[in-house]
Amino acid sequence: MQIPIFTVDAFTNRPFSGNPAAVCLLENDLDENLHQKIATEMNLSETAFIRKLRPGDDFTKSSCFGLRWFTPANEVPLCGHATLASAAVLFHVQKNTNSVLTFVTLSGELKARQVGDHIVLDLPLYSAHPQVSQNFAAVGDLVVQDLRYSPDTKKLLVRLSDAYGRSVLEELQVSAQRFLPADKTGKVKGLILTLKGNSTGKHKGHDFYSRYFAPWYGVLEDPVTGSAHAVLSSYWSEQLGKKEMLAFQCSRRGGELKISVRDDGRVDIAGQIAIVLKGNLTF
Repeated sequence: MQIPIFTVDAFTNRPFSGNPAAVCLLENDLDENLHQKIATEMNLSETAFIRKLRPGDDFTKSSCFGLRWFTPANEVPLCGHATLASAAVLFHVQKNTNSVLTFVTLSGELKARQVGDHIVLDLPLYSAHPQVSQNFAAVGDLVVQDLRYSPDTKKLLVRLSDAYGRSVLEELQVSAQRFLPADKTGKVKGLILTLKGNSTGKHKGHDFYSRYFAPWYGVLEDPVTGSAHAVLSSYWSEQLGKKEMLAFQCSRRGGELKISVRDDGRVDIAGQIAIVLKGNLTF
């Protein structure tokens, strides 16, 4: 069997930055266990599988597809950067002729459209609720200004003090593997560290910064995370009183996200892409 596969760097316009995702185009149904085996083989934070929903569907002409995402360890309910990568393969490689693509996923229908040199994702917006405890070992002796939990996504949001700059977040040494025994309830599946942006200085222009860790899914640190920004967008829109924001995820690779919080309970997250590999899986 041969399956077309691509590696796409998402939320960047430069190869080898942003967040890489593998994208597989499935002409036919794939044995269930092969999804995980392929994702483990690719060993990227996510491997996406685009499938046709009806006989006669075409990757060039159809506008609606099934989409699933797998980490090296298991399937996940939402992945923004791999959705961006999937739309990029359909728009730029398959030359899909539709202005809007719809993906049927575990998180409902997600839409993607091209706007200039960006691809815009229509994602759900998730709220995060205040938590009582302010003690969090992941940040060492840094001051935590706010602690929130998103029950819909099982993500914990930790906001560092406004007294810190971007470099503090970038230089923070995080041992994500140590998070696993810290929560035995299964309540937390992702940890977001975030910081208010600077209005002055070298990095002015970004409204907020973040880093994201998901060892529960086999991903110690994710370079740029669309699903985390479905939570961050809600939080920072409320905190800053803004609906249009520019965010930067401060991983080693780094990536930029343009955010537009909508009035219908959803968020548009836009990013650029770089396609770095085209080939075939053969087995």
